[in-house]
Amino acid sequence: MDWTWLKRSMPRGLYGRAALILVLPIAVMVLVISVVFIQRHFEDVTRQMTRNMLLDLEFALDRFEAGTDPQSALALAQEVAEPLAIKVSYPDSVKTGYRRLFYDISGATVVRTLQARLPEVLGIDLANSIRAVDVYLETQHGPILMRFARRRVSASNPHQLLVLMIFTGVVMTGVAFVYLRNQLRPIARLARAADAYGKGQPVAYRPSGAVEVRAAGQAFLDMRDRIERQTESRTMMLSGVSHDLRTPLTRLRLGLSIMEQTADVKALEQDVAEMEALVSAFLDFAKGEALDDPERIDPMALAQDIVAQHARGGAPLILARAPALGTQMVLRPLAVRRALGNLISNALRYGNRAELSVVLEPGTLRFLVEDDGPGIPEADREQALRPFARLDAARNQDKGSGVGLGLAIASDIARGHGGSLVLGESTRLGGLQAELRLAR
Repeated sequence: MDWTWLKRSMPRGLYGRAALILVLPIAVMVLVISVVFIQRHFEDVTRQMTRNMLLDLEFALDRFEAGTDPQSALALAQEVAEPLAIKVSYPDSVKTGYRRLFYDISGATVVRTLQARLPEVLGIDLANSIRAVDVYLETQHGPILMRFARRRVSASNPHQLLVLMIFTGVVMTGVAFVYLRNQLRPIARLARAADAYGKGQPVAYRPSGAVEVRAAGQAFLDMRDRIERQTESRTMMLSGVSHDLRTPLTRLRLGLSIMEQTADVKALEQDVAEMEALVSAFLDFAKGEALDDPERIDPMALAQDIVAQHARGGAPLILARAPALGTQMVLRPLAVRRALGNLISNALRYGNRAELSVVLEPGTLRFLVEDDGPGIPEADREQALRPFARLDAARNQDKGSGVGLGLAIASDIARGHGGSLVLGESTRLGGLQAELRLAR
């Protein structure tokens, strides 16, 4: 059996599922008690009360049948019926069958009991507005009407137990919801803290709640501390290594500069320059997004500033589309600028022109950098995001090449903002489309 429909209809959040687990048993319990206990109990009570009332009706009917004419029969019946709180009269019109309100459950029991014990019954009316039972009977002197109060054949307050159960169930459910919210609130706080940390926005968090939740919260704090210490240690180590490497590279450059500029010396100078570029790029990758702290900025203004900066340098870069200014987001501006700078540099290196677009969506900010170059085959796009990946076979060799860290740095910065870097094909220019997605 396919239970997919049931899974789709279930609440997706922890609070909704916990509330369902809490409410469903109470609702089922009230329903079962209402149907099984209340219906059967009050049905038996109604049947017993109706049978007791039948004795009075049969007694009055026997006295009526003893009369020799309609008037004397009515007088005899009224003589014994009035002390029994039964009104006997000749009706203006006879209502055959039976009538009751749709929600009058006990009325069906009254009708069945009267019809079973009184074969003279022509009709029973339980739907009048005076809360009375009208019983139409066939006699030797013609149809008569016997009326008595409805409370004599039905429990006067059959709904009290149901109302009490519903009221108690609602009150207890409310109390349980308060405790449930207090138990789930630490889990929600832990989820927000983990989500914020994944987006590069550490927030203050203190474990609270049940023992298991406290343990999970403490484990998260320990993990966050280990990651921060590891990142700091990696950055310091790589910074030190890069600094130590630059010193001998500088000596080599100085030594080569005073030598005779032969072909071999020029080749060595080129190797030293490439090594310096590699060390700088490796240091940038190690630093990742640790350039600045998150702050609230306008991403459209940031995009316009980047385009203007490249335009001053004569780069063929244009801002294709962007929403209006005024939207504020929490970003690391220097890190985002570095990521976009790497993507734009790649686009200008391998293409003749590039375009930058900004797209705002309900939960995502998207920067799209497109070029008219050869692009990257779909099978190689995942590998292109890895550090030191060199895919020059898919790109123009005469445009120069980097060290293979530009896309990796941009991808690392995107992940630090809770997003990702997606490579695709540009439908506008025909080359590569690098989409930097950042969570809002």
